[in-house]
Parts: sequence; C-alpha cells; structure tokens
Amino acid sequence: MKKWPTAALCPLFVFLLSIQAYAQSFDLRILHVNDLHGFAEAYKPLGSREPLGGVAYLAGRVNALRRGQPTLVLAAGDMIQGNNWANMSQGESVIEAMNAMQFDVMVLGNHEFDFGQAVLKKRISEAAFPVLCANVEGLDRVKPFIIKEWSGVRVGIIGVVTEETPVATHPRNVSGLTFLPVAETVEKSVRDLKNRADMIIVLSHIGHAADRALAETVKGIDVIVGGHSHTRIPRPVRVGDTLIVQAWEHGKALGVLDLTIRDGRVVGYDGRLEAIKPQPGSEDPKILAIVERQRQRVDRILNDRIGEAMIDLDGENVRKRETNLGNFIADIMRQVSKADAALINGGTIRTNISRGEVRIKDVYSVLPFDNYIVAITLTGKAIAEALEHGVSGIEEGEGRFPQVSGLTFAYAPSAPKGSRIGEILIAGKPLDPGREYSVATNDFLAVGGDGYRSFAEAVKSSKTFSVVGGTLQGEKVVYSDSGRWLRDVVVEYIREKETIAPGSEGRIVERP
Repeated sequence: MKKWPTAALCPLFVFLLSIQAYAQSFDLRILHVNDLHGFAEAYKPLGSREPLGGVAYLAGRVNALRRGQPTLVLAAGDMIQGNNWANMSQGESVIEAMNAMQFDVMVLGNHEFDFGQAVLKKRISEAAFPVLCANVEGLDRVKPFIIKEWSGVRVGIIGVVTEETPVATHPRNVSGLTFLPVAETVEKSVRDLKNRADMIIVLSHIGHAADRALAETVKGIDVIVGGHSHTRIPRPVRVGDTLIVQAWEHGKALGVLDLTIRDGRVVGYDGRLEAIKPQPGSEDPKILAIVERQRQRVDRILNDRIGEAMIDLDGENVRKRETNLGNFIADIMRQVSKADAALINGGTIRTNISRGEVRIKDVYSVLPFDNYIVAITLTGKAIAEALEHGVSGIEEGEGRFPQVSGLTFAYAPSAPKGSRIGEILIAGKPLDPGREYSVATNDFLAVGGDGYRSFAEAVKSSKTFSVVGGTLQGEKVVYSDSGRWLRDVVVEYIREKETIAPGSEGRIVERP
C-alpha cells in the first residue's frame, strides 16, 4: 500500500480537521416579532415622549440584520387583527406587508381567528410563508411544524397557540375546531422531530408564564420564541436548557437572537431587543409604500371628526385597574341598554384616545372587535361569581379584568384566586345574592368569552334561548342589538355629546 509522506500528510490532516470543524459549527440569527395587532404606523404609547414602532422602520432594520448570514424571521402570532390599518381589510394588508418583508414562518395567535375561519383560510392562502399551529385540529392549510436547513444543520420549528383560544374569541369563530393541550402536543412534535432535526424552536403564542412552564415540562426544546402576553424581555431567559424570548408588542421592538450551533447543540448565544422608531432614512421604501397606500384607504373611511376629548383616555391599563376609558364605554353600554349595571372585559379595549380631536378611526382602534351590546338577567350570586372570575387573572395581565358601570366593588389582589372580591354595591346598595339584576355586556362575554361562564350559563338557561340571524334571544336576554357594533354606538354617542371628559371614580377599590 502506498504511503503518504509525513510532511504532506500533516497539512492535509489540519485542512480536513478545519473543514470538519467548519461543518460542525454554524451561526444562526433569529429575528422575531409578536402581537403586532396591525399597528403598521408609529404611535406614541401612553406616557411616551416619542413615537415608537412602524413596520417600514421594522422592515428596514430586518433588512440590515439579515444581510450576510443565515437568518430566520419569525412572527409569534396576533399579527393580522387590532388596529384599523389591519381591520379594514380583515388582515389582508398585514399579510401583504409580511410577504414583502419575507417572513419565514408565523404561528397563529388567538386573534387570528377573530374574523372567522373563512377569512383566516384566505389569509393563510395569501401568505408566502408557512403558517403553523400544531395544537389545533380541524383547520386545514396550517402545519404542525416545518424543518429549515442550512449547511447541513436542520432546524425544526413547532407552532402552538393558547388553549384558551375558544374563550378568547367569539365561539362562532372556532366552531368545529379542537384545541389540544400545548405541552402534550409539543412533546409529541419533539419526538416526531427527534431524528429529523438537529435543534428545536417552538414558535409559541401562549404567554411568557406558560412558555416558562413549557420549558420546565418538555425537554429537548432549544428556543421558545413567544407571544400573547406582550412581554418585553430585554435579554433571553434561560429555563433549564431552553432559551425564551419575546419582543413586546405592536412592532415597537425587534427581537434579535444569535445562536452558535455545534454538533446540533446550541453552544453559545446572545440576544437583545432593538427599539424601533421612525428615523428618516432607516425605512424600507417598499413597505412604506404599502403602509401609505393602505393608510389612505382607511383614512378615507374613518377620518371624520366626531368630537373632542378634553383629557387623555386610558386604554392601556384596563387589564389591571379601573380607567376612565373603561368607565366611559361601560357607561354607554348601560345607558343604551337601560340595564342596572354593565360589565365588560378590559381586553375588549385595545388602545388609548389622546386628548384633542376624536375621529372615527380612534374609536375603531379602541374597539376593533365585531361585538354588539347584550343585556341579560343575572342573580346577585352570578354577578359576584363573574367579578371573582374577572380579577382572577390580574397577575398575568389577562383581558378578563372587568371594567364596570352602575356598580362598585372592592377586591384584594394578594388573596387566593376565587376569594378576592369583597363588598359589591349596585346603585349604592349592597348586592343581594338572590335578587335578579339586568347587566349589560357584549355578545362575546354573554356566550362565555374570556371564561365568563356565569353569563353563558344564565343566557343558555333561557327556555327560549336561540341565536337568530346572529342575535342572541331568550327570556334572560333583555336587550340584544346585533344591528350595531359597540364601536358604532360609541361613535354616535361622542357625536351627540361633542366633548367628552370621563373620569375614574373609585368603582374598583383595591384592598391589601
């Protein structure tokens, strides 16, 4: 057998080793956003001195960061619904912008279902990227996971949405669908990918607390890119061997996670959030043109002035305390329906109204959902149960926190869930558990949305309960106007009043 000279063999051996090391080491950049909610234009968040966000500026930064290295651009759900810019096209404008930005993958969020399944399927068919959701059965066009490959390194991406989706959107939007337990679904998908992927990313729309629990429960996840809770995570959080990231909301930040992968394992990482602001010259002209064209379309419809706000109306803190905007909307619902009280979920209210001119588009941004006013008959006991449920998710910032009219209540946020509510007054008198009261709400809560079972049980206990032409009916339903969305009722009210200046009045009192 012919032998290689030693002098020639050594450089060859070093060369082969260097090739092997190069093949086994791989750098991957993940750029991620979540909970965009159609906020395509920059805006000033409550208390901010400068505007944040703007998808044209987000796209410009994505373009800069993806140059010269393998990059994944991921969307962690709740992208197509929320702001008027998205709602007036039922999310088509968002998909157009995401296609132009060349997103790689998106997971469904609960609000992707808000326009109904027919619209959702259309949006999915328009997307130039895969849409994932492993834990939903009955919805075609979505995939449980995909595998992306670079330089021989295979990356499996699994998508999951919150199990609470059936109570986070109107029941009609998820009819016929089954939402499976997240942890069991991910565990199964990880097993399915065991010999097909070198590393696993979970693209999650379940919230940060649930992401942490998932990382503790299911082994084999390298990265969780999260959404749903609108959590601002400046640096990656490590739980066991899993990195968890989330990029706030509304495109106000871009998540950047740089991974070094060797032999199919993450051996190094660095992550951050980059603030997105409207800086001239940093925008992507193509995306800016899409934003402007869709904005003009929306403005033609919604730019009519309807009145003036004498103060700022707070729609950002509706998930944790009484706010003047929550009071304002609840008052309108109670007055229109002539009910004894009103209760809505804070999650119905999506943004603020700033002091100054109020236009139709401002109200539509605050109330983007297609909900109408319903008043139902509830016992005092059922009202107390509803309020108890409403304050049970304050730690997680859940949208079920109540905004009320015609009643006041005290609660202790530090008390155990289920025993937080104290004194309840209606019309200044203590609540009578056995008495019946009329309570205004929206049709979403009336059928059990956000987990308000007290409402749903009362409505469905009606002997004559039915839904005719989309309208709830039954002897327990004392008011039901499906012909006008709540937002249009609010628009009409402001037109009539011309000026508004609602306040906070101590309707919700926090006790130690």
